[in-house]
Amino acid sequence: MIQPNSEEELAGIVAGAAGALSIKGGGTRGFADNAAGERLTTSGITGITLYEPGSLTLVARAGTPVEEIRERLAKDNQRLPFEPMDHRALLGTEGEPTIGGVVAANISGPRRVMVGAARDYVLGLRFVDGRGTVIRNGGRVMKNVTGYDLVKLLSGSYGTLGILTEVSLKVLPKVAASATIVLKGLSDEQAVAAMAAALGSPFEVSGASHNPATDETLLRLEGFEESVRYRSERLSELLKPFAPPRIEANPDAVAKLWAAIRDVTAFAGKEGDVWRLSVKPSDAPALVARAGAKQALYDWGGGLVWLRTEADTDLRASLSVFAGHATLIRASAETRARLGVFQPEPAPLARLSVGLRTQFDPRGILNPGMMG
Repeated sequence: MIQPNSEEELAGIVAGAAGALSIKGGGTRGFADNAAGERLTTSGITGITLYEPGSLTLVARAGTPVEEIRERLAKDNQRLPFEPMDHRALLGTEGEPTIGGVVAANISGPRRVMVGAARDYVLGLRFVDGRGTVIRNGGRVMKNVTGYDLVKLLSGSYGTLGILTEVSLKVLPKVAASATIVLKGLSDEQAVAAMAAALGSPFEVSGASHNPATDETLLRLEGFEESVRYRSERLSELLKPFAPPRIEANPDAVAKLWAAIRDVTAFAGKEGDVWRLSVKPSDAPALVARAGAKQALYDWGGGLVWLRTEADTDLRASLSVFAGHATLIRASAETRARLGVFQPEPAPLARLSVGLRTQFDPRGILNPGMMG
């Protein structure tokens, strides 16, 4: 395992690399296991280099643990708005999630339905491309850029365009209070309809999830205490036609509920493969029924569906053509090699992706095979 301790050292390693590099951050998400080459981790490039609470800005090196960032922000009553998932329970991995890994994979939690994805909070970044050149894009404030929007390109590129070394993030104040409306006994179709009604209401729902296994549909509201109380009561009235609502206002209970949804702990330690579907919410129940999965969990109002299937199941073949994409999150190395982690891209988009990778990594040494 190669572990550079600075951006300069990393640039030299990449420039002098004789072959492919398999890049990872803290090693908690397992995606680097699908790439060929010598293992390289950015976990040695660590530290918060700038934090300005007054301007809601934090700059950290890519290997900085997410928990270290959370703890530092908490001291000033601030938070990462996009609620990044921790994959360790689901995947059975160890190590520490890093901020570079979060941005590289665009990891976003239940709050995405309200605040957006991780990439929407990246103000700027630094990375080393496949030539070993250090590139900086963006800055500490929002601004327009000409040419490539490298923040958007690098966020979710899984190390195939460049190796992140530093990210600048917009942060937000912590929420003062939260509550969750619980509906019991809804079918998947009814749950998706209830979540759509809640998300389409003026009551600012920050989480919408349905778990068929527990027979619960959950809607989260956050903000100032009086506002949360008022909105919870009004939204409960709106949702009464679906099922009798119950309001959970205990902050510890609410936090526990949504941490479990964020990290998909309902699937942890259970046999089978795990898939992540990004779909149109109204299509989700029919796709879940067609999949014949052992277990399902709906998030983002039904726009994100987690499925636990029998091992070695080709879910894409089972679903055939559908509007969305299926990502294989947990499976054996053989199954991942056979099926591929990511949904195959349509030919025009695949050509565009190859062209981008050629621009940033002409030697093809950064996580080859990761994304096709």
